[in-house]
Amino acid sequence: MELNLYLQMLRRGWWVVALTALVALTVSLGASFLVTPQYEVLARFIISPGAIEASPNTVLQGLSTVANQSVMETYAEVMNSNRIYDDALSFLQLQPEDIKDYSYESAVLPGSSILELTVTGPDPQLAAEIANAVGYQTIDFTRRLNQVINLDFLDLAVPTTIPSSPQPLRNAALAIILGVIGGLGFVFVREQLRASLETFRQRVHLDNETGVYTKKYFSRWVEDELARQPNEVLSIGIVELNGLRDIVDTFPIVALQRILQRVTEFLRKELRGNDIIGRWNGNSFIVMLPNTPGVAANRIFERIFQALSEPVKLDQFNIVVNLDAHIGGAEYGNHITVQELFEKANSALEQARRDNEVPVYVWEMKSPFWAQKNLDST
Repeated sequence: MELNLYLQMLRRGWWVVALTALVALTVSLGASFLVTPQYEVLARFIISPGAIEASPNTVLQGLSTVANQSVMETYAEVMNSNRIYDDALSFLQLQPEDIKDYSYESAVLPGSSILELTVTGPDPQLAAEIANAVGYQTIDFTRRLNQVINLDFLDLAVPTTIPSSPQPLRNAALAIILGVIGGLGFVFVREQLRASLETFRQRVHLDNETGVYTKKYFSRWVEDELARQPNEVLSIGIVELNGLRDIVDTFPIVALQRILQRVTEFLRKELRGNDIIGRWNGNSFIVMLPNTPGVAANRIFERIFQALSEPVKLDQFNIVVNLDAHIGGAEYGNHITVQELFEKANSALEQARRDNEVPVYVWEMKSPFWAQKNLDST
């Protein structure tokens, strides 16, 4: 059930998902071509014990020192230090402004005696020179500082022709994925908000006791329907329950609500899915039958009358109520106004009240006589 609901949301909002993905792709490609490419070069260094001609004790001390993780991290920090940075600039005869767009960082590779220096910048050649210069200065500094362990190049930095960023294809794929996810999230949130607002509007326009539309909203609905399709036929009918007049002030409120709810159930059972039900007043309902001429409406109202002819039993209150229903309807035609349509239905209802033998009357535009009497004469 929930899967079908989500699929319906997606069918209504697929264009939002597509548009969001397209916008994300456009922004990603635009940024990829506008941003200055950045190149990343690597230099690797190995830490080992000191010279082999050293004494055995010195060699053992060097091995123990190399195995110490804190020593490895110390060498990495030395490589990251400002002193090494300044010495590398002097070696390359550069000023800090010349490499303001470059960054470098060293780290110990896990479980090894290898240091890795990464330099990133817009010129791969200069990035490689910076990496090697930093490496040479670190090697020179550490050899003067400590003879027990030795730091040396494992791999010199080499210029690359492939930028590390941006990567248009990767960024485009990621942008599409994020765009689709964002679009789906927007669609689902929008549908939830729309459903919540629709539910709120429905509650505002619904009668509290019966759950059908209020008189004001029903009237507006009929007016909108006639404005939208002025040449189409429709019928309305007022269902009056005279049996409720005398019990409104005497029955418990809960019992009266239960009776009204039972009447609503009868109406919905006899009507079609696109028919509209409203609460006309305290003891009457009104229905709208789209695309239904007067003769067909009369037959529907006859079925409703038969359904409402059965007494309503409320066992929990030990109550039996005869609804004493009368129905007056009217067919729309000849571009009459909404007010005139309701007046014709009220006139038909008045006729139904006077004629106990014929409790259902429908006024027709093409033949302005009571449809029930026309049917009786045929």
